[in-house]
Amino acid sequence: MRNQPTPSLQPIIGGIIAALIVLIGFNAFVIINPGQAGVLSILGKAQDGPLLEGIHFKPPLVSQVDVYDVTVQKFEVPAQSSTKDLQELTASFAINFRLDPLNVVNIRREQGTLENVVSKIIAPQTQESFKIAAAIRTVEESITKRAELKEDFDAALTERLDKYGIVVLDTSVVDLNFSPEFARAVEEKQIAEQRSQRAIYVAREAEQQAQADINRATGRAEAQRLLAETLKAQGGSLVLQKEAIEAWREGGAQMPKVLVMGSDQKNGAPFIFNLGGLQE
Repeated sequence: MRNQPTPSLQPIIGGIIAALIVLIGFNAFVIINPGQAGVLSILGKAQDGPLLEGIHFKPPLVSQVDVYDVTVQKFEVPAQSSTKDLQELTASFAINFRLDPLNVVNIRREQGTLENVVSKIIAPQTQESFKIAAAIRTVEESITKRAELKEDFDAALTERLDKYGIVVLDTSVVDLNFSPEFARAVEEKQIAEQRSQRAIYVAREAEQQAQADINRATGRAEAQRLLAETLKAQGGSLVLQKEAIEAWREGGAQMPKVLVMGSDQKNGAPFIFNLGGLQE
């Protein structure tokens, strides 16, 4: 029998080499999408200059690219501080920030991941910034002047994070609480103020009532004085007669039951005597 021809290994080897070339070729480029920034590391050493959006060459097999999200991030960070009057004040802040794309290389070298940035940089700096803003105010001022507290906090936090390549876009005070002791003190103060205002209102009402009584008494005295002067003047007896007649009409007296007697004085007031009681 004739020997079978040995198949050639060249096509197989050629195919393997071609596949490796294609694989290496694909591995030699990296695409950075919008909202991302990359850091190229060769043999474990981060290279200067961030990789911004687009396609970039990287040495195959010996390099890797760490991609960072540079869009807006949001994290809630708790903070605690003592106020100017030594009261405990706690807060929770929502921090909107993003990483500066031009500083991602330093972030990669010093902090590593985004989680480390939040836990090692943003959280402690938020705490320190809140201490700065709260320490210059009493706890009452921190509540009544909340906008000013936030402005001071924003200024302190922005200054502290800027050197780390972290851009603060906005902050929000999610929650602001004070100690139970101060809460009771505020409640007691409000109750005392309400009682004080009630006492002031009652005192003013009594004062107004007293003034009204004085005014009425003064009016009656003045009316009596004028009446006395009228009676003393010429024709005063006619006034008495007129008053007697009006009183007679208003009382509903009837002629058969009333005896009217003239006065001994000229034009004096009549004397009215009710006969109804005698008949009974």
